[in-house]
Amino acid sequence: MSNDGGAGGTERDSTAVVGLDQRVPEFSVVTIPTPLVPSASSRWRTSMPKARKKVVPYAFIAPAVVLLILFGIVPILVAGVVSLTDLDIRGLGNPETIQFIGLDNYDRLFNDPAFWRSIWTTAFFVGFGVPVIIVVSLGIAVALNYSNSRFFRALRSFYFLPAITAIVAIALIWGNLYNSQFGLLNHLLDMVGIAPVGWLSDPETARVSVALVAIWRATGLNIIIFLAALQSIPQEYLEAAALDGAGRWATFRRIVLPMLHFAIFFVTVTTLIGWLQFFDEPYVLTGGGPVGSTTSISLFIFKNGFGLNQFGYASAGSIVLLAIIVTVTAVQLRLRREDHG
Repeated sequence: MSNDGGAGGTERDSTAVVGLDQRVPEFSVVTIPTPLVPSASSRWRTSMPKARKKVVPYAFIAPAVVLLILFGIVPILVAGVVSLTDLDIRGLGNPETIQFIGLDNYDRLFNDPAFWRSIWTTAFFVGFGVPVIIVVSLGIAVALNYSNSRFFRALRSFYFLPAITAIVAIALIWGNLYNSQFGLLNHLLDMVGIAPVGWLSDPETARVSVALVAIWRATGLNIIIFLAALQSIPQEYLEAAALDGAGRWATFRRIVLPMLHFAIFFVTVTTLIGWLQFFDEPYVLTGGGPVGSTTSISLFIFKNGFGLNQFGYASAGSIVLLAIIVTVTAVQLRLRREDHG
């Protein structure tokens, strides 16, 4: 009896313990990490790349900006100040002799017939040279773009040569070609029974002769620009036009030409600015003659500044030329913005 009772008591006790173990849940200890607070030195190291990213672009353009200010902005400001004085060769040696004369140089400039003649001469060069350069350069670029053969690649280099040839060499070559007595052009005219032409001695003919040399020299660079624009046109557009039965002229007029708008605009602006400052060809070929027929605004400024030592008067002319260039360029930019607005 005692053994059975003891055994039964033991079983009940163990059962109670097991039941108690099952009812009591077990808890595991979870360790919560303490958030790390970055130190001041680590925050400084983290912020350095961001600050560096902001500074690096300005560091790259800083040399160009400094050069632009030194050789672009500062000379304009100096010319503006000098244009209000009577600075001449004597004033360079003794600054105490320089006098402030206000707008007298500008008043004298606008009443100078030679200055107005140089403006009309420059207008002739711009009106004659700029359209011819754009049309000729674009036509040659389109012709050269039709083939990538070795011959056409050699022609591209040939057309670019005048742009990198020294102006002195160009003046010697064309000066001999234009020579009234021994020049090649008059010799060819004499062979067909035509009287010799005063290419550089007749006022009206000299303008055209000088402009033709400048056109020949300027086409090379513009041809390269137009070629780059033509080769950037996706071939899928041209192939789709060919599949639709469009001819070469229709493809050029409806696909190629619209996609060259920016290149044409860029060439027009840069060429126009260059011809408003037209100087090299008339200076080396005619010196502005005969009787001032090829004297551009830039050559007029050069003659008065370095020929007659009237630096204040020449500076006034340079400021007027700057105003003309800025006005013309602003008008072109405005027209383009309206076309794409």
